[in-house]
Amino acid sequence: MRKMVFGRKFSRGQKGRRALFRSLIRALVFYGKITTTKAKAKAIQGDVDKVISLAKEGSLSAQRRILSELANDRDSLEILFNKVAPAFKERTSGFTRIIMLPRRKGDNAEMVRIEWSQEIIDKKSKVKKAKEKEKKVKAKPKKK
Repeated sequence: MRKMVFGRKFSRGQKGRRALFRSLIRALVFYGKITTTKAKAKAIQGDVDKVISLAKEGSLSAQRRILSELANDRDSLEILFNKVAPAFKERTSGFTRIIMLPRRKGDNAEMVRIEWSQEIIDKKSKVKKAKEKEKKVKAKPKKK
C-alpha cells in the first residue's frame, strides 16, 4: 500500500530517497547533463524546475531554501546563481529535457539523459577560451 508516500519510492526509505534526489540534482548542476534511469529523471525534473525558479528569484531567502534542498552545497548554489539562472531569465518553465537512450544491458532498464533545455555559457568561460586560442596562435612557430 502507498500510505502517504507522494511520488516514487525507489525501494528506499525517506532519507535514502532524499539523498538520491539531492545527488542527482547536484550532478546535473555540476555537469550539465547526467545519464540515469527514466523513472529517476522524471522524479527529479520537478525538483530541478523549483530550484531554478528559486535561483531566478535571487533573494536571500531563495538562497537559503536552495541550500536546504541541496544539503548546504555552496558550490552548486554558486553555479545555479551565476551560470544557470541568468541563462533561463526569459524562460518560466521547461528548464530540462529528457532524451531517450538505448536500454541498459544488465537489467533492460529504460535509460535517459537529462540535460538543460538550452546551452549554459558563462562569460568567464568565453574569455578563457578566447585567451587559449590566442596562446595557441602565438605558440605555433613559423616554418622557414
